[in-house]
Amino acid sequence: MAGSPRCELCGAAGRVRCQHCRVTYYCNVDHQQADWVSIHEQICQLLIPVCTFLPFPLSEKERKHNVEQLVKRKKHIIDLAYHRAQEFILDGKHKEAIPAALHALRFSTEVYGSNSVQLVPAYLLLAEALAGAGHPLQASKYLSQAEWIVLKTPDCSVAVQCKLQRSLGLFCAAGGNFDQALYHLANEVYLVSSMLGLNSVEAAGGYFHMANIFLRQNKMDVANSLYAKVTSIWHAFLLKSVQAQEQALQSQPEMSPFTEDKELSEDPMTKAQQAEAIRVLRTVLDVREEAPKQQPGETARVLHALAMLYYLAKDLPKAAETAMKALNLVKQLPQPESLEAISHLLELIETKPSYSSTK
Repeated sequence: MAGSPRCELCGAAGRVRCQHCRVTYYCNVDHQQADWVSIHEQICQLLIPVCTFLPFPLSEKERKHNVEQLVKRKKHIIDLAYHRAQEFILDGKHKEAIPAALHALRFSTEVYGSNSVQLVPAYLLLAEALAGAGHPLQASKYLSQAEWIVLKTPDCSVAVQCKLQRSLGLFCAAGGNFDQALYHLANEVYLVSSMLGLNSVEAAGGYFHMANIFLRQNKMDVANSLYAKVTSIWHAFLLKSVQAQEQALQSQPEMSPFTEDKELSEDPMTKAQQAEAIRVLRTVLDVREEAPKQQPGETARVLHALAMLYYLAKDLPKAAETAMKALNLVKQLPQPESLEAISHLLELIETKPSYSSTK
């Protein structure tokens, strides 16, 4: 590394060196430990070829090959660091996510340049980690940088714009600026809807966060309406997903257990989306169960959606428990419309081979 070594986390003078890779430095042991827990343990050996100077290439072909390999390695580190930070945030461990998010941003800058729109996801991830860890001023700085890049990129994708609006909305909501938060979240819903439709699961995220704001403002009618929409969107999506999986199983009755796992393990959602869906539906369930005026039909719908989600995630004990709760509630309704669907889900859970069940 050129010049004096610098701390991986804060950029201060590096006084402590990692004894495993011997190419990374820290200003103190606390920063070294924080980085190790967050991401360094996973990328320690990967950093050696990235941070070590190669001998001057003998030919243009060698030089080009070396550059391509370096970029490939850095992109791999970006992917590992980004998803590691994302996992920590989903688990509510925002402080632990910060070093990984910093690495994702640093290597993204090296690969794509300091003004590239490719940096926006890393900026937003780092801002979310910092805000969750209680550093709103630092989070605001990175959010502003992401917003500036998007504004000066006319052909910026709708997906990136949606991520920005979501991040700005949540940041404003955390600071108590509810009107501005609703403005950004409404923009997100508009952008998503223009691309995927008003009833897409992607739009459900915006509705959900808007509902949370109205709940905090004690505007219960609006909040309940939005929570009902969120539940309806996820319920319809998950019902189709369960039906699709059932049809796939029926079309290949002779599959071995190993083949089934291989062929049907491709879920309609990523792990991050699955985790968000569980968090959203659990939150809506808590709201429904704690409401002074109970709405058993809505509560049963949330429970049914959660049961289907657990089933698709192969958490069969939770799926069965949640489906039974939904079934007992539905039986109390004057018109138990979803009784047959929930009963069928319980049959699927009971007949699911034990090798598919995971903790």
